[in-house]
Amino acid sequence: MENIYVGHSRDFDYVGNLYTPLRKSRLNKYFNLILPHENSDEPFSSKDFFKTCRYMIAEVSSPATGLGIELGWADVCNVDIICIYRKGSRPSTSLNTISNAFIEYENEKDLIDKLESLILTYYKPI
Repeated sequence: MENIYVGHSRDFDYVGNLYTPLRKSRLNKYFNLILPHENSDEPFSSKDFFKTCRYMIAEVSSPATGLGIELGWADVCNVDIICIYRKGSRPSTSLNTISNAFIEYENEKDLIDKLESLILTYYKPI
């Protein structure tokens, strides 16, 4: 089962608005979802972990230094990066240099519908 790493800032309820919907989604059935702060607020050592990932889902609604570092590591490891952002937010245009997959979403259901459509249709689990 392939790994999908989920990166985000800490400026929102990532457990309720990101982790829980992802765990309930079909993606959880076909991929190993790595939710770095699901069980602990301790720092997660992701640098070497990206060598084992096929995808990274990056919640980029709010700028975050740690997320930017992780995006750089993922890019160097040739991980496919999918940037997601809440409607009304303005993600950095510099993200265009590392990804061409951007999903704007209105709520958790909209997010999951769009992610499942993209990943399960376009990328397909190996």
